[in-house]
Amino acid sequence: MSTTRIPAEDLGAALEPAVREHLPGSGKAKVRNLLRTERGFATETYLFEVEDDYGSVPLVVRRPPDMSLFPDYDLLRQVLVMKRLAGTGLPVPTVTWLERGDNPLGSPYFVMNRLEGRAPSDYPSYHTAGNYFEATPEGRARMWWGCVDTIAEINQLDWRALRLDFLAFPQHGDGVIEQGVNYLEAALNWACEGDPPETYRRAVAHLREHRYEPERISLCWGDARMSNILYDEDFRVRGVLDWEIAHLGAPESDLAWMLFLDWACSEYEGHAPLPGTPSREETVSYYEKRTGHEVRHLEYQEIFSAALLSIPLLRMTHRVRLPPDMNITGFCTARIEQLLG
Repeated sequence: MSTTRIPAEDLGAALEPAVREHLPGSGKAKVRNLLRTERGFATETYLFEVEDDYGSVPLVVRRPPDMSLFPDYDLLRQVLVMKRLAGTGLPVPTVTWLERGDNPLGSPYFVMNRLEGRAPSDYPSYHTAGNYFEATPEGRARMWWGCVDTIAEINQLDWRALRLDFLAFPQHGDGVIEQGVNYLEAALNWACEGDPPETYRRAVAHLREHRYEPERISLCWGDARMSNILYDEDFRVRGVLDWEIAHLGAPESDLAWMLFLDWACSEYEGHAPLPGTPSREETVSYYEKRTGHEVRHLEYQEIFSAALLSIPLLRMTHRVRLPPDMNITGFCTARIEQLLG
């Protein structure tokens, strides 16, 4: 068995023995058309087809990146989340198999089925390119509300019945808010290999000073945004992706993450949201009616979201030694400064 991480161009050949072992009737299967996707910031993601005498099956393989972008990165955690969400009605991918031991790919990985649909663009932002940009105002509204409905559905799931208690962080303190702040501080120090920039130290201090007890604890998607949803041609939700940072927390954290990233994709870039995009106030009101719970502490959670998203970006900045003029954390810093005043 190989202990060396296989480069992307050799992944197809390395996968074939496992494909033949795990998929019934695939003794002569071939891996075809393996292509890395634009998504997969924290986890490398490749699309491929398995071809045999019975036809072609579209699949996805995911593996950790060369450099871990979170201090507690765990491939098993996201696999368990998807497996335990199966049957809830959420259209999450079905995990076919997970490999954590020594294997020909030279790293842990898992394979899942490929869901149909198209995700809005991240880079360039969905307000300037892709299916959200191309849609009518009515279509955009349907996509937006589909994302909010998805967030609401996730937040209302019974995480205890689903055995998702492993998503808590008891080692970081008492209560989900304190745990989140302590984790954030430790992760920022890890990412920066020392003290983080002043903006992030101020953010942590603010979050610690103003921490609160949420009315309820919910399953939080973590990376809650439209670009992690697959939509069909009628702009209906067909897939909910990327569960790397799922956690137990205050439900408004998912809504804050979505709104923060939409701000980054529009106002921060210097242009207004596209026509049909609901306002922040309309979004909060819709979520409250959808869940029956009042949204509180939204700005608190936006500060937390911006600081949390900065962790992989600061990690890249420090480990890759990006040029000084390449400020990939600019939108996180700007939003924190704006909200702190």
